[in-house]
Amino acid sequence: MILFRQFFDPTSSTLSHLLADPLTGDAVIIDSVKEHVGAYITFLQEQELRLAWVLETHVHADHITGAAGLRELTGARSAIGAGGGVGCADRVLGDGDTVVFGNELIRVIPTPGHTPSCVTYQWRDRLFTGDALMIGGCGRTDFQGGDAGTLYDSITERLFVLPDETLVYPGHDYRGARVSCIGQEKVSNPRLSGRSRDEFIELMANLDLPRPRMIDEALPANLRCGRVGEHDIHGA
Repeated sequence: MILFRQFFDPTSSTLSHLLADPLTGDAVIIDSVKEHVGAYITFLQEQELRLAWVLETHVHADHITGAAGLRELTGARSAIGAGGGVGCADRVLGDGDTVVFGNELIRVIPTPGHTPSCVTYQWRDRLFTGDALMIGGCGRTDFQGGDAGTLYDSITERLFVLPDETLVYPGHDYRGARVSCIGQEKVSNPRLSGRSRDEFIELMANLDLPRPRMIDEALPANLRCGRVGEHDIHGA
C-alpha cells in the first residue's frame, strides 16, 4: 500500500506530488507551490503524516516553491539537484543519490537540459520528471542555461531506456493530462518521436515562446528556497 496525492496549480499549470509511507507516516512533496502550502498542510494533518522532504526537480521560473513555508511549519528538509546555485537547500543531489522516507526510497536521475540542474525522481514504478519530459512535450531550453542537445540526451539516454510501463508524472501540463508512461512518450511525443538529435535541436530553437510571466519574481525567490524579499515584491 502507498499514499499518493497529486495537486494542481491552475495559475502556473504546475503538478505537485505528495508521496507517503503509510506504515511510518513519513512523506515527501515534489515541486510544491507557495500558494498551496495550506492545502498540503491540511492533507498531511488529515492523513496523520509527517513531511520529511521538500524536493525540487529544478529552480522554477514560473512559480515560487512552497519550500520555505513547509520547512518552517513542518521541520522538513529541502533538496535540489547539484548546480542550481541554491545554497539554502539542506541537501544537494547528484547522480545515483537516494532520498529515504520511512521504508521508501527515491532514486535521483540527473536530467539536465531545461536547466543544468534538472533532476528526475524515480519512486517504485513512477518518474517525476519536472520540466524535462512532459506529456506530449518537454521543457523549453531557451533560458536559465538550457541546452536542447543536452535535454535530448537526458530524455533518450536516461528516461527512454526505462521500461515502457514506467509511469511519467511531469511538473506541468497545460492540456488537462495528469500521467503518461515511457512507452507512450517514446511513440507519440511530437517533440521527440522519430526525431534525430539535430532535428530536435532545430525544433527547440524555433519554438518562439513568450518569456515566463513570473520569472523576475520566481527565480530570485526560488534561489532562496521560496523566501520572497522586499526587492522581489517591488520589482527593484
